[in-house]
Amino acid sequence: MSEGDTLLNAVIGAVVTVVTSFLPLSPVIGGAVAGYLQRRDGLAVGALSGLLAAIPLVLVLGLFLGAVTAFLGFGAPRGLFGVGFLGVLFLGLLIVYSVLFGAAGGYLGTYIYEETGGDLL
Repeated sequence: MSEGDTLLNAVIGAVVTVVTSFLPLSPVIGGAVAGYLQRRDGLAVGALSGLLAAIPLVLVLGLFLGAVTAFLGFGAPRGLFGVGFLGVLFLGLLIVYSVLFGAAGGYLGTYIYEETGGDLL
């Protein structure tokens, strides 16, 4: 893991985010790991980590919302629009949540690296 391998560090942070997704603010944890490994540009690598971590979450929730929409869609076409709109809004908010908190975690990880001099790992 080199200091400049942004994509690898972002993928590692995304995996940490997905593994710890049962915890609140898990994108902060994954972003912090990515920022610590990157050693610089913590905001960018943390945001990329959050974006990569949002992909499996969006896919799973998208499948779930698609199933709910299909189930509710039988006989209620007007209600289908409302469910779809709220689903798209929710998925968009999920992506924004993941990217913003991932960026904050990346900043925190870079800060921790600078303060400890890299002695944690």
